[in-house]
Amino acid sequence: MSTTRPRASQAPSAGTAASQATTETLEDYTLRFAARGYRRWTPMVVATTALGGIAYMADFSIGAGIGLTHGTGNALVAIAVAAVVIFVTGLPLAYYGARYNIDLDLITRGSGFGYYGSVLTSVIFASFTFIFFALEGSIMAQGLKLGLGLPLWLGYLVSTFMVIPLVIYGMKALSKVQVWTTPIWLLLMVAPLVYLIAEDPGTVNRFLGYAGTGGDGGVNTPSVLLGAGVCLSLIAQIGEQIDYLRFMPPRTPENKRAWWTAVITAGPGWVVLGALKQAIGVFLAVYILARVGPVAATEPIQQFRGAFRTMMPSWAVVPLAVALVVISQIKINVTNAYSGSLAWTNSFTRVTKHYPGRMVFVLVNLAFALTLMEADMFSFLNNILGFYSNCAIAWIVTVATDIGVNKYLLKLSPLHPEFRRGMLHAVNPVGVVSFVTASALSIAMYFHALGDTLQPYSPVAAAVLAFALTPLMAIATKGRYYLRRTDDGIQEPLLDAHGNPSATTLDCHVCHQPYERPDLTACAAHRAAVCSLCLSTDRTGEHVLPAAPAAA
Repeated sequence: MSTTRPRASQAPSAGTAASQATTETLEDYTLRFAARGYRRWTPMVVATTALGGIAYMADFSIGAGIGLTHGTGNALVAIAVAAVVIFVTGLPLAYYGARYNIDLDLITRGSGFGYYGSVLTSVIFASFTFIFFALEGSIMAQGLKLGLGLPLWLGYLVSTFMVIPLVIYGMKALSKVQVWTTPIWLLLMVAPLVYLIAEDPGTVNRFLGYAGTGGDGGVNTPSVLLGAGVCLSLIAQIGEQIDYLRFMPPRTPENKRAWWTAVITAGPGWVVLGALKQAIGVFLAVYILARVGPVAATEPIQQFRGAFRTMMPSWAVVPLAVALVVISQIKINVTNAYSGSLAWTNSFTRVTKHYPGRMVFVLVNLAFALTLMEADMFSFLNNILGFYSNCAIAWIVTVATDIGVNKYLLKLSPLHPEFRRGMLHAVNPVGVVSFVTASALSIAMYFHALGDTLQPYSPVAAAVLAFALTPLMAIATKGRYYLRRTDDGIQEPLLDAHGNPSATTLDCHVCHQPYERPDLTACAAHRAAVCSLCLSTDRTGEHVLPAAPAAA
């Protein structure tokens, strides 16, 4: 996704935090509303690019781990349950990201959390990116060990540092990588599976009949919920999908059908392919179990090595399996490193009013991921994901409920998502209390604090509590903490005749760049406009609009 940057009405003054941030964030609107002048792609181009980022191999490991532990029946039901939850909660988030051209952090701010309250969820999302970077990096290291004989510790280093050159150039490099690697990835993933089933149909019966290490072949609720909890750790993937969907073109009567198709397919629709990969992971693990044992059977490199062995000469098996793993790892980990750096940068900039540069947090995110890899996170993968999923579920369900219930049913939350400093309260108890309560109680359940019987139900508790508390908190507070003020001081309307963000351009008097209407408010100190990022880096609050006077 490459294009020229917006014209500058005047060069930004050097040496200020706002100027440094402006130069970098205008590359692809990494911390702000994505301007219509930048969004020149068709809905299908955006959707295709977004779906290219879900080629990760973690799904195969996740599915295999659940299947080998709980049996095929429980695994397939768990995968289906998680997929339904992820799709339903992801749809309103994807719609808001595509309709209003903002990322998940900006959506979260105006959907119950407040300007600083969403820092909590930015950290959750950042942790999602480095956990899954570490997982994908571990899988790649396993492939490099098998194919090239590299020790795991060196493979971890290679898988970490090789993405840095791509991440430096942001979405421009990212979109090119996704486009040229997707056909190769699909061919290498699908071909051996189709050949295996056609050549030996009995593998399907063995797969369906597998009972797991501690099961009897039947489906039971605790096993299903434990498995679904692991799968639901992927619920935050919608954040990475929205990083692409925010570049959707305006929705018009002419493109309405294509627009909705793209949003649904590349938004919550990602989970359809994800669930399919998890089921394939169970299938391949059962297929190779007798040959490699339960530990190695969860490793994608071993799964595809076993599949390729049935259709390829021996000399081609390992190179092809390694190629598949490496391509998949590059496709997803450039996105993980990129999205993680944005989440850390966004949080840091808001809290400190200082912008250190996105590359600082690329390195921070990679350092966290490398630490997890060197700690051999792959060996206790399901425990990490099961714990993490409670926080992720609570966050996504809270935001989705605020959009679906508080905005559209109760009318207590503003319909248009607000994200600008000065317009929002620092903390909104609606989202923050709901999220913290749902996370804390579900994590306590996960660690057996409320008894062994309730432990498998922790993901259910996270979802139910978040869903129930969010509207209750909105009713209790009467929606008072969503907006600090309703008038941003600019007469030009925010939306056009079709309800899309206005393309009218005004200059920010701080960084002297032109921005579209939704990214600006009036300045408190001057008769001029100021952009959202300059407001974020305003340490004195000179430009921030005051709170509206309380009603008499």
